[in-house]
Parts: sequence; structure tokens; C-alpha cells
Amino acid sequence: MTFGREDLVRRCLASLGEALLEGSKLRVFVVDNASGDGTPEMVAREFPSVNLTTNSDNLGFAKATNQAVRQGLAPYVLVLNPDARIGPKTLDPLLAVLAVRPDVAAVGPSLLREDGSADHAARRSFPTVRGALTYFSGLDRLVPGLRQYAVADQSPAEVDAINGAFMLIRREALEAAGLFDEGYWMYMEDLDLCRQLWQDGWKVRFEPASVAWHDKGGSAGTVRSPRLNYAFHYGMHRFYRKWEAPGRPTPFNLAVYAGIYLKLAVSILRGVVTKGLMR
Repeated sequence: MTFGREDLVRRCLASLGEALLEGSKLRVFVVDNASGDGTPEMVAREFPSVNLTTNSDNLGFAKATNQAVRQGLAPYVLVLNPDARIGPKTLDPLLAVLAVRPDVAAVGPSLLREDGSADHAARRSFPTVRGALTYFSGLDRLVPGLRQYAVADQSPAEVDAINGAFMLIRREALEAAGLFDEGYWMYMEDLDLCRQLWQDGWKVRFEPASVAWHDKGGSAGTVRSPRLNYAFHYGMHRFYRKWEAPGRPTPFNLAVYAGIYLKLAVSILRGVVTKGLMR
């Protein structure tokens, strides 16, 4: 899925070409969400073998990714963000895991930022109320033992979730899960899918023998727009409502929802102030 940043899209597609030159049967699909900056024209011109779909509106990550998934037939589906790139040996360890572990539905690599540091969100725990409170308050940075979301341990393991910037998924499992939940416009759909895969009896694995690079925030920018801010917090709301709220007392759930939207208001205000200071 692409939305602007022609330079990152070019780099992403070029990395696929460099990694897969030797007789690969990989088919590449790009779904452009109304970039308006020449990105789809660049893809058509410079990567003519790519299957390109152009949308007249920004449909978000889940809908656009599902458009691409529905066009393919391969047993494995690679979901790759335009602000990510792979190397010549990125895919081999992941394909090996899926070949020998029929119980694994999705596998993700170690993700490095462009400065070479590890993106700890490559392997994650499912969000919880306690985890959200410690994460957004900063307590998990002060007391590492409290960290529940992004996990610093880079050992190979079955994990709650991997990052949607790079997910290699068994098509059989993905289709049985109903693809990505299109109720999410942006953010949290990767966590939701992993939760559904575990619910369906599959496993999700983190495999650090594979390495990819992620220019985190490269497409969305360092400061979220109000629309992206809303999408992020609505994603939290939807994930909690779907997976955590059932069976909990209504007053507790209402308090959680109030906390989410209070944080949304604070985040939008902080974004406005930050953008003002950057001018």
C-alpha cells in the first residue's frame, strides 16, 4: 500500500528486485491510495512488471492490502510497507520456517532502523490496559520489567505479534482469518490479525536470522496529522472492544474508552504545538 513518498516506494521496489533476480516466481502488487504526487506513474514507468492498482481515495492500510491479497494465488503472502526494504537474504530464513513449521501462520524478521538500531516493535506483546498505561506514561522506559508492548529481546521465538511493516503470512491462514479487518483504517490491524491467527489455533513467530530495514514513520511523517492521530486511537478502541471488553464490567470499559479519547485530545494538541514550533 502506498500513499506518497515516491522516493521510499522506489527504494522498496528496487530492494525486492535486487533480492529476487534469480528466477523468482514472486508477483509484486502495489495498491496506491490516491498519492497525488506521481507515485503510481513512477511505479508504472520504472517497474512495469509490478501489478499496479490505483484508488481514487485513501482507503487505508487494511482495505488496500486486502485488495492486493485478493489478486494473488501464491501460498505465502508478503506484506511490506513502502518505508521498508529487504536484503538479498531476508526471505530465505522466513520461508524455511514456514516450510518446516506447518503450525506457524506468520513470521517476521528483525527490523533495523536506518541508523542501524533495532526496531523493538518487530516483536510485540498484545496491548493491555496495564501495558498501555505504563507505555504512554513512560514508566516502561524507567522500569524495563514493566515493558509489555515492544519487546527488546531479539531471540527467535513464538510471539504475540509481529510488525505489519513486514509480515510473511501463510495464505491459507490469512484467508481463514478473513484477511485484515477493514474496520481499521490505519494502525493496529497487524496486531488484530495476529490475535485472530492465535485465536484460530496458529502460531506467530519472530525470526531474527532474517533482517529487513524500516524507515519508521517514513510514510506517515514524524508528527501525526489529526486524521492519523484519530485512526491510531480508534484502532486502540476497536482492538480493546473486540478482544478485551467482552466479559468486563461496563464501568471499567467506559473508563478505558474515556482514557483513549482523552489521550487522543492530548496527542492532537501536542501535534499542533509541535508543528507550530517546527515552522
